[in-house]
Amino acid sequence: MASSIKWRGILAVLIALAGLFYLTPSLTDRLPDFWKSYLPHDKIHLGLDLQGGMHLVLEVDTEKAMENALTRAGSDLKDVLMERNLRFRAFAVHEGKTLSLELPGREEGDTFRKILADLFPNLEIQSSDFTDGKETVTLQFRKANADDIRKFAIDQSLETIRNRIDQFGVTEPEIVPQGTDRILVQLPGIKDPRRAINLIGKTALLEFHLVDEEGSLDEALKGNIPEGSAVYYGTVMNRQTGQRVRTPYLLKSKAALTGDALENATVKISDRFGEPYVGLKFNSQGARDFERITGENVKRRLAIVLDGVVHSAPVIQEKIAGGEAQITGTFTMDEARDLAIVLRAGALPAPVKILEQRTVGPSLGQDSIEKGFLSIIVGGILVVFFMILYYRVSGVIANVALILNVILIMAALAAFGATLTLPGIAGIVLTIGMAVDANVLIFERIREEIRVGKSASAAVAAGYSRALMTIIDANVTTLIAAVVLFQFGTGPVKGFAVTLSIGIICSMFTAIFVTRIFFDYLLWFRKIKTVSI
Repeated sequence: MASSIKWRGILAVLIALAGLFYLTPSLTDRLPDFWKSYLPHDKIHLGLDLQGGMHLVLEVDTEKAMENALTRAGSDLKDVLMERNLRFRAFAVHEGKTLSLELPGREEGDTFRKILADLFPNLEIQSSDFTDGKETVTLQFRKANADDIRKFAIDQSLETIRNRIDQFGVTEPEIVPQGTDRILVQLPGIKDPRRAINLIGKTALLEFHLVDEEGSLDEALKGNIPEGSAVYYGTVMNRQTGQRVRTPYLLKSKAALTGDALENATVKISDRFGEPYVGLKFNSQGARDFERITGENVKRRLAIVLDGVVHSAPVIQEKIAGGEAQITGTFTMDEARDLAIVLRAGALPAPVKILEQRTVGPSLGQDSIEKGFLSIIVGGILVVFFMILYYRVSGVIANVALILNVILIMAALAAFGATLTLPGIAGIVLTIGMAVDANVLIFERIREEIRVGKSASAAVAAGYSRALMTIIDANVTTLIAAVVLFQFGTGPVKGFAVTLSIGIICSMFTAIFVTRIFFDYLLWFRKIKTVSI
């Protein structure tokens, strides 16, 4: 028995020391170098409601994603029909929902339907109308394909935003879908909300368009735009006046290359002017395409377009091998870094709109911390006094286990990198009550055993053994509920579930294992005859 008590005591001390080691970095920044090299140094991460930050609810424009997908499908269909020498006219996309074209006769209609069935199974004929021997066909996406496009837009937007925020350097962000077309973003500790919003909301659709050298820009500005071309705008810096001038460009509508071929984007400094710019590197296929495009269009201008805005339109002096290009402009270093981030993370499949924006200031977060920990202290003190007054020495033992329980909870949060939120503090306060609840069950059972005349050691043994199943049952059912809350909850609910789950496990250890060591020590080594309970 003595050996068992010693080994259990050593195990409890080692676990308590491990908890203190994990908790120490959160209590002080003055850690020696050897601590940072060999001992745990991760702090407890504070949530948005405790350290301040930004709360956003974004809406993904899934209909725009549908329009983009339909436009791409229409472009591919048009190319196939031209390759097959199938005559058609009046090819148009209507409000991003339907695609129509006119065929000269029934024979062409039969051929068209075969091409549609073989190569474009995701499109179906919505309506068909014969007039004067000509057939007008209206196409749309099949319902299953349309649903897949919308879901993919949400999933890709979620992943893209997460990649951008990770590269931006935000610790413990919360990025989760809400409903069918919304995304919740919480950024704890963010110090520049406007910059973060620009980073998240930028679509970052990168395209390379050849400048239409044959068409007349003046005529295009009057509305006479050549077929296959479009007017884009950019800004050019006038180095004499230091002002940016809005400049129109007449570009080929079809992009020669897109950002899908991009492998990397980095910030570099110009040797000539000392200004930052973004260097682009294409993947192997993109490098081959870029080399071919530049080789076929020497002495022509190639415009670099980001989100519909022309950033530059340099003249191609020679074929460019190696798959590298650059986006220049009057960027600040932060603007260049953010542009590189969004290009590396990829373009959003559709625009996003901010539906809700809240900023929690650091002072409000500090106030939440102070009130939250005040609630823990007040709750803890009340429980401690009650246990001492009602259970005397046994209450002191339960209080020691309670303090160890709080230390282990906080240490576990640091060890697992979990985030402490205001609801999480509420979970700790609840756990304080639940931690002594197990001891209350045990102590009341010990009292009953003493009343029937059992010795102190027999009463303690019976109290622990007979209350054990009740304690396990109560805690396991609560733990199951906490796990379900964590699995299906979001934000505050998850924060509450995390601390509640950790608290239940820690309280089972301290209330049953640790307190039993104290009683066994007093009974075996101190040879006490009565229990102060």
